[in-house]
Amino acid sequence: MKLGRKISGGKYSSKMRKKKSYERAGQARIIKIGNDKRKKLTGLGKTEKIVLLSGKTINVRDSKSASVKKTIIKNVTETPNNRFLARQNILTKGAIVETELGKVRITNRPTQEGNINGILIK
Repeated sequence: MKLGRKISGGKYSSKMRKKKSYERAGQARIIKIGNDKRKKLTGLGKTEKIVLLSGKTINVRDSKSASVKKTIIKNVTETPNNRFLARQNILTKGAIVETELGKVRITNRPTQEGNINGILIK
C-alpha cells in the first residue's frame, strides 16, 4: 500500500499548511462598563475599523417611536449566552442592561463597532 492512502486508494485529508497571519483569529476584546475608550485598527488594504474597549453610554431606540436617546448604562442584568459575563459587567450582543430609561437589550456587536445600540424592553 502507498503511504498516506486509504485501502480504496483515496487520500487522507490533512492540514497542508499553517495559517497565514491574515487568517488567524484576532485577540478577543472584552468590553466592560467604564469611560468611553476606543481604538483604531488597520486591516488589509489600509481599511480602518474603530472598536470599543469600554463604554458607559448607549443609543436607545424605543420600539413605539422612532426616536433615539443616548443614556448611561448602570449595570448588566443578564446575558443569555453566558451568565458569568453578566456578573463581570461585560457588554455583548443580546445582553440586557439597566439604564436610566429602563431595561435595554443590546442589538449590535460592540466589539466590532465603535458604539453601543439597544432597544427598550417593556
